[in-house]
Order: sequence, then C-alpha cells, then structure tokens
Amino acid sequence: MKCSDLSQALLSNISRVIYGKNQQIRLVITAMLAGGHVLLDDIPGTGKTSLAKALARSIGGDVRRVQFTPDLLPSDITGINFFDQKTSNFIFRRGPIFSNIVIADEINRTTPRTQSALLEAMEERQVSIDGETYRLEEPFFVIATENPIESQGTFPLPEAQIDRFFMKLTLGYPSPDAEKEILTGHVKESPLSTLSAVCTKADVIAAQGEVRAVHVSERIADYCVRIANATRESERVRLGVSPRATLALLHGAQAWAAVEGRDFVLPDDVKAVAVPVLAHRIIARSQSTARLTDAADNIIDYIIDTVPAPIE
Repeated sequence: MKCSDLSQALLSNISRVIYGKNQQIRLVITAMLAGGHVLLDDIPGTGKTSLAKALARSIGGDVRRVQFTPDLLPSDITGINFFDQKTSNFIFRRGPIFSNIVIADEINRTTPRTQSALLEAMEERQVSIDGETYRLEEPFFVIATENPIESQGTFPLPEAQIDRFFMKLTLGYPSPDAEKEILTGHVKESPLSTLSAVCTKADVIAAQGEVRAVHVSERIADYCVRIANATRESERVRLGVSPRATLALLHGAQAWAAVEGRDFVLPDDVKAVAVPVLAHRIIARSQSTARLTDAADNIIDYIIDTVPAPIE
C-alpha cells in the first residue's frame, strides 16, 4: 500500500469518530509516518483520547493505554524484574511501553521522574532496566494528551520531554455542523466501538520507509535551516529551536509530501508542518518560561511569512 493510499484510508476511518478535524488527523498521521510522536494539548472533551484510540484501532498492532496519575512509577511504564520463587530466577515483566502504539493519557498529571521514563523509549526506541537493554518493536508511536487549563496537581513537561514530541496539536471546539454530527453519530452507540483496522504494521513500516526516500533538494534543506535560524535570531523569541527541531521539520515535510503522493519536497510541504513541529519548541520573550500556544503559533506563522521560500 502506497503512503498516500495508507494515509487516506486512515483519514477516512478516523473521520468516522472525529468529525470536522481532517487537518489535525492528517498531521497526526504525518507525524507517525515520519517516525515521530504527538502531544495533543487541549481542554477536556474535545476528542483527544478518542482520536488516539481511533488511530490505534485503525492499525493492526499492539495498543496500550496508560492513565498517568501522581502515584504512577517509572516501572509501571517500562516494566520490572520480579523474583519467581518457583524457578529462583528474576523474570522481566514488560510494561505497556512495549507496544506499537502507546496512548499516554494526561501525561502532565504524573511526576517528572515517571515522565522521564518515556525519554529513552521515544528517542532511542529502547528501554534499559537493571543494566539490560530491550529494543522496542517497530512501528513505535507515542500519542500523549494533556489539559493545559488545570494547573493544580499537574507537573509541566520539562524542556527535554517537550522536545521529544515531533508535533504538538490542538483540536479545538468543533463547528456547529460537526457537533451536530457528533450527536447524531452517538445516538445508538459510539462509532469507536465499530472501528476496525484498515492497515497492518507492515504497511506502516513500509510507508515510513517510503517517507525517508522522498527527495529533498539542497534549496529545501537550506530553507529549513533559515527558518530555524530565524527563531534563534528573532527579537520575539527567548529560546529558539534546536537542530533536532530542524531535522524534525525536514522529516515532517518529507512525510507531508509522501501523504500528498509526491516523491519530492516542495516549500509548501515545509510550511504545512512548520507550526505543529516548531511552535512548542520555542519560548517567547514575553512568556518567560511559560508556553502560550497562540503566541508561539503566531511567531512561527510570522517567520514563515517573512523567510523567503525557494523558487523551483
């Protein structure tokens, strides 16, 4: 299955559950095909967890959901070595991180120590426990949710954790027409319960390989670098993006091009993914260390408008 066909099949299937949010669904699919992870940041009840579950059910792979709470331990995610009295040996019991898709629900409600348990897995695709390293099966995709409104009993994600997320997205309120569809679709049962897989793990892995084969010209690479430098030189930005972010921008553009059915990247592909890939990685001067999504989005939009795009 080609990357464009795969993404369209996933989009059509997930749209049966999440109404009127095709752009956000396409971006989540793009992040997964680029090999990244997604943070869904929005108020309760907008469909964050439903979107994550719908994507998980659309792919024929192992799926685990972890409800993050203040008493959650790192071993509750990665797994633990326990002593088996019958065999007098230690046996490794795998945690939910050993899945193809991990739904980290309300990730900002657990302690930084537990949040950091995801770092190695998200970046290195492996878990180290008691001196042993365990590889995670591909594809591996973390889709986390958080509520930005409530602050009591939450632990803001540290810079290192934020930077591990390929994209940060907000669903927002549905339009009146979409909300009416939600009411109509949930009269008898939830559409999520009837959702079935439209692709296999092998299809996703093949599509990810297709994404990395998308051609990137020197001028496109230079364009990505100039955008990244603009965030570091802007008077409105206190902390610009890292080289990891520049690489993510490039891979995101490759994935967007593949989803569009092309084997080469255009400047419009870079522009399409710039805000969700870069905005959560900058800190505006007026924000101190706090992140206001609208302010960061506006800064990236301004940079995209002012940095000249290459003309093929």
